Amino acid sequence: MPGQAAQTAQRRRREILCLLADGELHSGAELASRLGVSRAAVWKALRRAADELTLEIDCLRGRGYRLRRPLELLDASRIRAGLSAPSRAQLADIEVLDAVDSTNAQLMRAAGHGAPAGRVCFAERQLAGRGRAGRGWVSPFGSNIYLSILWRYPLAPAELGGLSLACGVAVACTLRDNGVGEIGLKWPNDLHWRRRKLGGLLLEVAGESQGPSHVVVGVGVNLRLSEAEAADIDQPWADLATVLGGAMPGRNALAAALVDGLLQALAHFRTAGLAPFLDDWHRLDAYVGEPVALIMGERRITGVCAGVAADGGLMLDTAEGRRTFHAGEVSLRPATDSSAAR
Repeated sequence: MPGQAAQTAQRRRREILCLLADGELHSGAELASRLGVSRAAVWKALRRAADELTLEIDCLRGRGYRLRRPLELLDASRIRAGLSAPSRAQLADIEVLDAVDSTNAQLMRAAGHGAPAGRVCFAERQLAGRGRAGRGWVSPFGSNIYLSILWRYPLAPAELGGLSLACGVAVACTLRDNGVGEIGLKWPNDLHWRRRKLGGLLLEVAGESQGPSHVVVGVGVNLRLSEAEAADIDQPWADLATVLGGAMPGRNALAAALVDGLLQALAHFRTAGLAPFLDDWHRLDAYVGEPVALIMGERRITGVCAGVAADGGLMLDTAEGRRTFHAGEVSLRPATDSSAAR
């Protein structure tokens, strides 16, 4: 846990960022007066914010300070207020952190200490955000959505194999309902727009072999990324600012919509499994009928994507016929060498 001085510094930094979030100029005297601190303390807090959070803050002599890019910081009370009544009933708690290693890691730790189902964690920034296969997840401060939800099931972990597809459908439908046309899913849980990655999910499951079990569902959605921030992304990407332009929903409103959709999906999966989500998955499947390669360790299995099976497995039409797989990474750039390992 950070010490008292560190907590005070973090709180002051967030208070200043809230005042600057509108992107307008604010004088040092105004900021100092509103926060009850010295102008020197304001300057120090802003320098630390710029250095530690990689924020672009203009300092105009005699005029004041401003954020070069306005922010809408996440607020737990606004997110809660945006939930439907059924979701508020299922919600245990919402935590918004300025920074964390990853929201999934935060909730996996909480689950180990007995945290209840329905606990939600957001972060403004992740220091060690993770995607599938151990990849890093680019997580600049205040730009995107980094969200995790803890849920508990009486089921064995092996019975939750289709849950990632159900949650992917929930997120894709939420984005579609918020104006994102051409949204699609890539098995098992990537969100694509015009063949570019807009977001993704990472599910982590733990529990007894025969149940019960708990799962942490992590979601990352790109809202606004600069070219510099996205420099480490190793595939074509998109963000909502590009997709929607000025019609992009507010960050807190979208956060509430995502939580709402996920909580309903998690509860529905417990009683009905994957079946109710399959029709939507088939409609959202962005690569059915296309040649792909499935990467499984050193193996590369090529074929034509034939959709998903009733249990959530990926179906491929290969040289040996139709086969179903439950693990692996889909590549959209299959090898042209027909001798690739199958």
